[in-house]
Amino acid sequence: MLDRRALLAFFATTGLGHTLLPGVLWAQMQPGTKKVTLEMVRESARLAGLAWTDEECLDLVDSLSSLARGAEGIDKPTLTNASPLPMHFDPNPPGVAPRPLPPATFRVEPAPRVRRPQNLAAVAFWPVTHLAHLLQSRQVTSVELTTMYLARLKRYNGQLNCVAQVTEERALAEAAAADQEIASGKYRGVLHGVPYGVKDIIAAKGYPTRWGAPPLERQAFDEDATVVDRLRQAGAVLVAKLTTGEMAFGDQWAGGRTNNPWNLSEGSSGSSAGPGAATAAGLVGFSIGTDTGGSILSPAVRCGIVGLRPTFGRVSRSGVMAAGTTLDKIGPMCRHAQDCAIVLRAIAGADHRDLAVRETPVVWDATRGHYPKRIGYVPGMLEAETDADQRANNSRALTVLKQLGCTMHPLTFPSGDLSYFIEYVERAAAFDSFTVSGQHKGLRPRTSRYLRACQLVTAVDYLQANRRRAAIMQDVARAMSDVDAVMFTTLTLDSRTSLNPVMSLTGHPSIAVPNGLKSNGSPAGVMFSGHLYREGDLVALAKAWQDQSAGGVQHPPLFAVTG
Repeated sequence: MLDRRALLAFFATTGLGHTLLPGVLWAQMQPGTKKVTLEMVRESARLAGLAWTDEECLDLVDSLSSLARGAEGIDKPTLTNASPLPMHFDPNPPGVAPRPLPPATFRVEPAPRVRRPQNLAAVAFWPVTHLAHLLQSRQVTSVELTTMYLARLKRYNGQLNCVAQVTEERALAEAAAADQEIASGKYRGVLHGVPYGVKDIIAAKGYPTRWGAPPLERQAFDEDATVVDRLRQAGAVLVAKLTTGEMAFGDQWAGGRTNNPWNLSEGSSGSSAGPGAATAAGLVGFSIGTDTGGSILSPAVRCGIVGLRPTFGRVSRSGVMAAGTTLDKIGPMCRHAQDCAIVLRAIAGADHRDLAVRETPVVWDATRGHYPKRIGYVPGMLEAETDADQRANNSRALTVLKQLGCTMHPLTFPSGDLSYFIEYVERAAAFDSFTVSGQHKGLRPRTSRYLRACQLVTAVDYLQANRRRAAIMQDVARAMSDVDAVMFTTLTLDSRTSLNPVMSLTGHPSIAVPNGLKSNGSPAGVMFSGHLYREGDLVALAKAWQDQSAGGVQHPPLFAVTG
């Protein structure tokens, strides 16, 4: 029996509003009959806030029964999380001419001619370009580097709980192949031979992909996700599947909580918790996370690293668990800003298995030294803050921007609260067969409630939300027309203090960069969003920030290399 009061309370507390509905009709029907009654229509109309008379309700009984029978043609049990949609979200706002993109240039800052240290573990926190110099000059083999990172993964996972699966056999085979190619003169580029990890909603052939969920302990896929395949083609070495929150919610997974390397008493935040923690602690050269509503940005801030959430449609999601189908993005999580541009270039590009992805060049030129200087912000972000740590973070951010020669420009943005409504409904669709089969009973109650409750949202409300989304996209395009980037320092839902929800909704790229430490020893951070497909601008700003600020590159002392 449906507990309507509890369900209405759930939607009220999660911001989904009065969207319950005629989906209730389908739920009340007896299997095989698909017969709607007057009482069912009356109650559904009441829940939906529709003031229909009994006569009006009765008039719809036959039509709704016919629609319900027609819905049988969906054959929902055969649809899985991987079933593709023929509808694709385009982040370019309707009726607004796209901004011209810069010439397709990619130039990396030359790495210094670094030498191999006596203790190889000392390179654990080095930039990818530095590791690449060691590998290309054959001072270090990929097998040696991979073995070092594997040892750190095993040594420190007990403290961090950030590893879902060490992929040792595959890693050593890929490393040996990289060494053979490099020795023969077949050098694939900066990532060749560099060890990395992926969030455990990303498929890797030969290993489980559990999505952080107890019911999926044995789940595995017979091919690599596109992002893993592209990194393999770049010569990178997969050393670990890294933890994700249950069904990509938060930092709590089937094995417990993933911890913050700076403060083990707190979680590492967001569903890309494992990549954030492992990267910050120097357990991988870099990692790959995913972001639907802040799951790259939030762990990046909490763990004190650089996290890049690319433009929607920049990186293929084939082989990756679908959460919010029109919101999911895949991006790099690194210790150094330039590394994000290097990794993004390797994983970006069109893919026939994900038709939302465009073939748009990743532009990066470290030799120019240019970065965005006209920075927009929401005044309420700075004026309404009451937390002492956040005020200090804001003050540090403004100081660094001034030192960089940036100017601040107050902007007004629409609310992005719809991003969570759209995400939760898309999750319910992506996990429909999982939920209907009863597997949701093995999840935490909160996760289960989200998946079940959103099955009762109407298609009309979902489509209307996306029409409102188009209007928000137009408003954001106008608001950003005179700035190069916009700054925010919190990921909270309140659009007065955070731009994350609205920029997630519109598909704009965003980056997080460290900004010193809070009073409890955990990192603080600042985030920037930029124009569509202009990730290079954001990386340039983050790099300038790290070069300028003492808090821009920082490593947790608990995992420092000694000796």
